[in-house]
Amino acid sequence: MIKAVIFDIDNTLYSYDKNHIYGMRALADYCESAFGSSAEEMESCYKKAGELMISRIRTDTAAIHSRLLRTQCMLELLEKPLFPHAVNMYHAYWDTLIRQSQPCPGVLDFMRGLKERGIRIGVGTDMTAYIQYRKLEAVGAAPYIDFIVTSEEAGVEKPHPHLFDICVEKAGVRAEECAFIGDNLKKDVEGAWNSGLKGLWYTKEQEPEKQTEYPVIRSFTEIEIEKFLNE
Repeated sequence: MIKAVIFDIDNTLYSYDKNHIYGMRALADYCESAFGSSAEEMESCYKKAGELMISRIRTDTAAIHSRLLRTQCMLELLEKPLFPHAVNMYHAYWDTLIRQSQPCPGVLDFMRGLKERGIRIGVGTDMTAYIQYRKLEAVGAAPYIDFIVTSEEAGVEKPHPHLFDICVEKAGVRAEECAFIGDNLKKDVEGAWNSGLKGLWYTKEQEPEKQTEYPVIRSFTEIEIEKFLNE
């Protein structure tokens, strides 16, 4: 029987892909106002900055997601002052993305149903902790969360077993009593199964491009909680 359910955040509890567009528009607006850059120039610089920061970090850790490091690298490439622009650009992106974010349909009701049954609810996510905390509050999931594990805390990204091991430790139950729900087949689902947890693939596609032997969730509104916990 499942005694703990652990969720990924991005593209699982809310749509990162949809709201990333809003964040990028806000970042483009800032760069146009501050530097006279076009949206196309900003996007090109954003991409180059990402490649630059990854080449400097040289490890698969939460730092590769840092938008402050990304905006810092953008300003270095643009040969513009770091202050006040790096932090302003960071907030332009994240504040807009988070403000626009809405929970995926049914996920809060699903969490509420789990809590009513005494199930531990956790989060296992790549990314820096501060931003992930803000997202959980913004989408309304925060009141249901018992524990959080980020790749910033674990020092590794999914699917590394260490991150899943910390999830199990915080859940306080055996690995086989934990369900892990995420949108990334390799990182979330395969990573969970390889660490002894039950991984479930959250995909809204009725006919996913990738065929899988793993359990699939297409909508949180369609889950029968008792059946889910006892399968």
